[in-house]
Amino acid sequence: MGAVAEALASGPQRVLLVGMGVANRSVAGALLRRHHLVVAVDDDPDDELSDAIAALGFELIGAPDESQLASLVSGVDLVCPAPGLPDRHPVFELALAAGRPIVSEFDLAAAWDRRPIVAITGTNGKTTVVELAVDSLRRSGIAAVAAGNNDLPLVAAIDDRGTEVFVVEASSFRLARATEFAPTVATWLNFAPDHLDIHADLQSYEDAKARLFAMVVPHGVVVANASDEVVMSRLPQQREIVTFGSPTADWRSDGEQLSGPAGVFTTVGRLWRGLPHDVEDVLAAAATVVAVGASSEAVAAAAAEFPGLAHRVAPVGEIEGSIYYDDSKATTPHATLAALRGFASVVLIAGGRNKGIDLSVLVTGGDTVKAVVAIGEAGEEIRAVFDATHPVAQAHDMQEAVQLASEFATGGIPVLLSPGCASFDWYRNYGERGDDFARIVNEAQTVGAS
Repeated sequence: MGAVAEALASGPQRVLLVGMGVANRSVAGALLRRHHLVVAVDDDPDDELSDAIAALGFELIGAPDESQLASLVSGVDLVCPAPGLPDRHPVFELALAAGRPIVSEFDLAAAWDRRPIVAITGTNGKTTVVELAVDSLRRSGIAAVAAGNNDLPLVAAIDDRGTEVFVVEASSFRLARATEFAPTVATWLNFAPDHLDIHADLQSYEDAKARLFAMVVPHGVVVANASDEVVMSRLPQQREIVTFGSPTADWRSDGEQLSGPAGVFTTVGRLWRGLPHDVEDVLAAAATVVAVGASSEAVAAAAAEFPGLAHRVAPVGEIEGSIYYDDSKATTPHATLAALRGFASVVLIAGGRNKGIDLSVLVTGGDTVKAVVAIGEAGEEIRAVFDATHPVAQAHDMQEAVQLASEFATGGIPVLLSPGCASFDWYRNYGERGDDFARIVNEAQTVGAS
């Protein structure tokens, strides 16, 4: 039993929650149901948040100064920061100075539940692999549920006693703070710069991801992308290693065939879609779930019937013979480059709010890109990246971006919204950005047809 589990088992603990988003609201409820005491703070509360906290039956302290926060930290037993709280937030130094342990939602779930966990991390592709994994496990007769970095925090998922395996989308935010999380299978899909607006630096981000491999149980399985140098450099000792992705990996593709240790289990033509990163996601899912008892036949069936996820290279309409694709979920250059691999020629709409990442790597996908429409706060950066090699136009809103893209997209060349940046300059989230893009495309499509 770890220190967090021992503390929680010893009697009611007083826990400071810092940042009251979806995850910490679930944490608060889980703590209260187990008769612990909760102190909650948020740096930017609104009426909706205050009402939600009041409904849970405790007080929210809004925007405490550093002195107030220090007093709150010293008055509790444990500190649980919200996922995504920046490394620079003063609570971390204050907790260290006061000797108060920092805990993650994952640590609390580990203290309260011992059922098997399949944890999946990576800069891109996590949600797709999680959904494929859950479906494959269910098709194999194993009751599984997706939790973690989605609408169901792990501390809430463990309340369902019928679940046999939790498939956890493990963000770097949660992993960075975890100390007692212990997955049975730990899968790392890929690594590229991201979240440098949250993590102190790129090394901190990498170290957070690598914690997943370090925390796998002694008898567990590590699943690694054999084509990713960073992932392979962080393999742990004395654990079973299963690889995917490269031609010599345990799970690999050979032209049209996808194979595992037992041989071919499906073909690219049977997948819901056959873009290069789709193939890699299926291989990763297979390597992951077979390690906990699923069959490769179940993975093949799941991959054939997978409905796809919104805002991930999803066709949303056609204007004058050109198909328009919404890949708004691509909030890093790495994700944009992955999408570009699926096109022979494309007009790219890119930009938004840069998360502290070097956008110049986007030019490495330039052989595919015919022209670029730059958008958002990073519009000038995008223009600078492509200006010397490609036609570039800069739009001041999404309506103009679609119009400019249509002028470049002659001869039926597709248009791809794959921003490589966050959406928070123009929109509340990537979904809203993608929906607005789809709306504008559909309106233009309707006008063209009338």
